[in-house]
Amino acid sequence: MTDLIVRPKPSYVTVEARGQAQRLDNYLFNLLKGVPKSYVYKIIRKGEVRLDKKRVKVDCRLEEGQILRLPPIRVAETSRLNPDQPIIQHSTAKANVLLEAILYEDNDLLVINKPAGYAVHGGSGIKLGVIETLRRARPKDDYLELVHRLDRETSGCLLLAKKPSILKALQAQMQHDGENPMEKTYQALLMGKVKNQFTVDLPLLKQQLQNNERMVKVDKRGKPSITRYRLLSQYRHASLVAVQLLTGRTHQIRVHSKELGHPVVGDEKYGDKDFNLGLKHLGLKRMFLHAFSLEFTHPKTRKRMYHEAPLDAELKMVLERL
Repeated sequence: MTDLIVRPKPSYVTVEARGQAQRLDNYLFNLLKGVPKSYVYKIIRKGEVRLDKKRVKVDCRLEEGQILRLPPIRVAETSRLNPDQPIIQHSTAKANVLLEAILYEDNDLLVINKPAGYAVHGGSGIKLGVIETLRRARPKDDYLELVHRLDRETSGCLLLAKKPSILKALQAQMQHDGENPMEKTYQALLMGKVKNQFTVDLPLLKQQLQNNERMVKVDKRGKPSITRYRLLSQYRHASLVAVQLLTGRTHQIRVHSKELGHPVVGDEKYGDKDFNLGLKHLGLKRMFLHAFSLEFTHPKTRKRMYHEAPLDAELKMVLERL
């Protein structure tokens, strides 16, 4: 278990270059190793965290050079607030897996084929996520930030920016701003048989449970959410589909699919437990949801780019056995 030490006085932190355009809560999760997320949210909500002497919200986007004031707090010895202690060493094996998963890289961005089981961010019992591991494995990169997220059990294309301006431009495309929005296509195996092509337009509401687990449900009070489905292959009891997101809500594909009565196979949170058990006998040990491709406009060259991540061996094997 990570040892904690007491900081009896307020701490002042200058936002680094890699913090540019990053959400306040995500920046603090990385800064305050060993501190529960619930406590981080609490001190922000109570106004104990100040940005340039002003109260701030959890989703505030930071700018390089801003000054964060943090209240007296118990932090891990490996926290960046304690420069006399060593930084957590990254797993060499995990870093090598991620470095070998790079699909494309230039001076402005990189695309990796994230393996299933890798959280994109540390927290909730995970010391290092994809972003923290890559930062430690590539110390020469002054700035490295996630453009978007994938669930821990979702594999496939993950886009990262190397510059704040690139991050901002790519996230604008992701929000479908401008003439050439980013297009994200997933492949998912759904329970049962589905139509050849259909669209789901149902609002989604995110809830935080008492144990800090996130749950999402269809609710008229939620945010607009649109998902397009296209049938790729039909099996006796399941359907392989291509899924395109027109909005980027938490667990969007998983919840929309459940609402249709065709949950994602292997989904332990929203799926069908009995059906999932049957697929385990075919060798499926994870959720069958894969970020298959990304298409976007390069912010600097203005060229349209397309990157594709093939299904891994386990998912291909399951389809062959079906």
